[in-house]
Amino acid sequence: MTKLKVGMIGGGGGFFGKVHQRAISLDATREVVAGALHQDPALSAKFANEWGIKGYTDYEAMIADWQAGKLELDYVTIVTPNFLHAEQALACINAGLPVLCEKPMCYTVEEAMAIKKAVRAKRNKVPFALSHTYTGHPQMMLARELVKQGKIGKIRKIETYYNQGWLATLAEKEGNQQASWRTDPKKSGISGCGGDIGTHALINALWTTGLGLKSVSALLTAIPGRKLDDDFNVFGKLSNGGTLVLIASQIAIGHKNDNGFRLFGETGSIEWFQENAEELHYYDGTTRVTYFQNAPTKEVPDVLKSYGRIPAGHHEDFLEALGNLHTSFERKIRKIKGEKNVPPAYDHPGVDEGVLGMKFLKAAVESSKKKGAWTRV
Repeated sequence: MTKLKVGMIGGGGGFFGKVHQRAISLDATREVVAGALHQDPALSAKFANEWGIKGYTDYEAMIADWQAGKLELDYVTIVTPNFLHAEQALACINAGLPVLCEKPMCYTVEEAMAIKKAVRAKRNKVPFALSHTYTGHPQMMLARELVKQGKIGKIRKIETYYNQGWLATLAEKEGNQQASWRTDPKKSGISGCGGDIGTHALINALWTTGLGLKSVSALLTAIPGRKLDDDFNVFGKLSNGGTLVLIASQIAIGHKNDNGFRLFGETGSIEWFQENAEELHYYDGTTRVTYFQNAPTKEVPDVLKSYGRIPAGHHEDFLEALGNLHTSFERKIRKIKGEKNVPPAYDHPGVDEGVLGMKFLKAAVESSKKKGAWTRV
């Protein structure tokens, strides 16, 4: 099997570029071969040299070399601040180059709709994926399958959350590079905490259940001196009439990446917690069943079994979850290329979830400005 060749846009100056690089190389079926890793040409060249890949001063030059046959690429991963996503994604998609993009998908709802239009115009021949890493955890994928199997019946309520504490002080004024752009409306968008981790909580809940969101009532706050929200609280009305309770905070001192969800149905409940990601709990009212990752049970469909790498009891976690998103994307690309015996690709978040995330943020910000008034998504 020939390795897929991957290009990267951004990622050289922050920690997450390296995370993607490791996740891409995890299965030895993909490799990063080129990148425009920073907007500063000198830094882009420096990072490319450190990574041992072909460096470009800008992403347009990388795309141009691919189009001219001077560079072999199968897809591109975008790891830049939110305000750059749309122009970069559209350039790749319109050129015919598949894209796996970091979330949130872009800067505005209008940009999101433009990306969706471009993806649809390619009629599924140029795949687009959205990097909601946690959906790559096999136990979250199993939760989705249990819901589809009717294990908990009609869902009445969802509690979904993501708590961090790293912005409990004005870190953006203390030299923290990640904080400086994530709290800047010109780079991050209309919501800070909501865009950064609130969208994770949203997609964790709705992708897992297959439900939509009709309207929201939100309260967004920020500590004095910060321009964007760092605490993000939302009530929502689900498409099936149920209730969504979503809490995201970056001022929760002591919390690192404390995210998960509880799904309450008519006949049972499901609970998952990212910091103990290899366990999924199911309740039927009299018993609690714990599903352990990579331990075979009749509820685990064959498509999920192909995403486990090691026997149960040996830990797989965040890098593997992100690796699973790249695996799903790889399988789609290999299928389009006409390769034989390609395992089925799991249906991870894509352009539709990206549009939903942007509409959700817009509605939540508008609701909060109106003191929690119910606002249509």
